[in-house]
Amino acid sequence: MSRKVPQEEYEKTVSYRLKRWLEGTKDPFLNTVEMRPQKEFEEDEQTVRAREKDRKRNAEKVYDLERNAEIRIFRKVYRVFSVLFCVFLVMMLLTAVSWLPAVGEADRPVNNEVSKRYIENGLQETGAVNIVTGMILDYRAFDTLGESHVLFVATCTVLILLRLDGKKDPERFDANDRLHEPKNDVILQTVAKILVPPIFIFGIYIILAGHLGPGGGFSGGAVIGAGLILYLNAFGFAKTERFFTAKTYRRTSFCALACYSLCKSYSFFTGANHIESVIPLGKPGAILSSGLILILNICVGIVVAGTMYTFYVMFRKGEY
Repeated sequence: MSRKVPQEEYEKTVSYRLKRWLEGTKDPFLNTVEMRPQKEFEEDEQTVRAREKDRKRNAEKVYDLERNAEIRIFRKVYRVFSVLFCVFLVMMLLTAVSWLPAVGEADRPVNNEVSKRYIENGLQETGAVNIVTGMILDYRAFDTLGESHVLFVATCTVLILLRLDGKKDPERFDANDRLHEPKNDVILQTVAKILVPPIFIFGIYIILAGHLGPGGGFSGGAVIGAGLILYLNAFGFAKTERFFTAKTYRRTSFCALACYSLCKSYSFFTGANHIESVIPLGKPGAILSSGLILILNICVGIVVAGTMYTFYVMFRKGEY
């Protein structure tokens, strides 16, 4: 049978000191570090006068917009150049309009051979039943390539401007990723479970059948992007980022743009040198037809869907 140890004797044991250390009730610096009272900081009078003089000088010469000569001159020059630029722009636009052909003339763009070529030879040269898709992704695919890169650059710009650094302010980021969303909204989550899969399937169908009928990469990518946004609002960032993160967007966009560039570089090279392409156009109306147009539609759809979702996340939360 153990005996009861007095409190004074117990406080001298190792177990008591270990207990205090684990509980954090013991101050290891108590009675071991010499503490000296700090003297109150007093600034000398000369430094105070110099600081007040600098503050007064800034207020009078820099921030006094009424009596600052440099700012007044800059404002006048700015106004003059603004008026001159507007006048120059208006004159340039009026000059360009004056050189346009009159209504009804034979050399108007609507009467030239380009549209006739698209309509009469589009199916034979591109293999796409949808004339619009054949025109966008074959005849003027270089312009579409620029549009896709513009979307990617715009997304990068938004990331740079709106991104928040969680390392600098960790308290800003709540563990609950649905801080800005309705929590446990049964109606929204049920509707999302029903609608999101058909939305994704419909968007994929629009992309894959863009060369056969109305649709394509831009419209199909917009539908998939809308599905991602709906899923995000219903289930939050934690579940969405299981399959689509910022790293996923960067990788998919880079691969899609690189694939688009390589495919069209091949087409540009063969077309400019009058070399017959080894890529068959296939049977018009079949899903695997129209040469590279199907692949280009997929690339454009990936870029558009990711850009829409990323724009929404950055403008909404800023920490994607």
